[in-house]
Amino acid sequence: MVFFKTPAEVELMRECNTLVCETHALIAKELKPGVTGKELDRLAESFIRDHQAEPGFKGYQNFPATLCISPNEQVVHGIPNDNPFKEGDVISFDCGVLKNGFYGDAAFTFLLGDVDPAAVKLCKVTRESLNLGIQAARVGNKVGDISYAIQNYAERLHGYGVVRELVGHGVGRNLHEPPEVPNFGRRGKGQRLKEGMVLAIEPMVNLGTRRIKYHKDGWTVTTKDRKVSAHYEHSVHITRRGPDILSNHDIIDQAIKKNDYIMQVG
Repeated sequence: MVFFKTPAEVELMRECNTLVCETHALIAKELKPGVTGKELDRLAESFIRDHQAEPGFKGYQNFPATLCISPNEQVVHGIPNDNPFKEGDVISFDCGVLKNGFYGDAAFTFLLGDVDPAAVKLCKVTRESLNLGIQAARVGNKVGDISYAIQNYAERLHGYGVVRELVGHGVGRNLHEPPEVPNFGRRGKGQRLKEGMVLAIEPMVNLGTRRIKYHKDGWTVTTKDRKVSAHYEHSVHITRRGPDILSNHDIIDQAIKKNDYIMQVG
């Protein structure tokens, strides 16, 4: 069952998603070689709680942390650890918060220092594919129009591997709501988009094969060929005026500009 949001509820979700992106911006200020995922996770949790919100991921199906931190060949759901980040790492951060009864959800991939140009291009294309998917998120279109826009750009035009097993989703009072939003598919297929829907659109794109591997910790997902992966996500409100992006990556981009260790993409 799809849950439609009222204008007042959408504004509460915008507040949640702004806090998510402010948390990413905090990460962008602190991320550098030698810092660990656990250090950043503690900072993120304190920041979220200081803003009268709760980490949206911590405890969700027993996930042990506030952030999903997925470096290099990790696709998603990486568990923060004590391994220091190093120059050349490509690190995806996924963050969710719960505030005022609603969830916010957004992801961003950071390039630390001198990164392989092939990985830089992957991140650029993945972020562009997200924007194309959002452009297709319009009243009267179908979920498949979003899916096609992402897959066509990332996979058909650029030859990258678009992950099949992990998809976007509705978001609201629950972290995951119907409908699922795959990053692959056919135009004109799937759930029709209507005003008041809020979707978490999140392409996960691999430099090599689309195939993935699940790890024994029950969470970590890596690329089968161990090549790098990228992940960007926005929460998007469907309106008659066009897609309304509730999360704000500009906040993150502004923070990146102040950190000489992180490369700007997009």
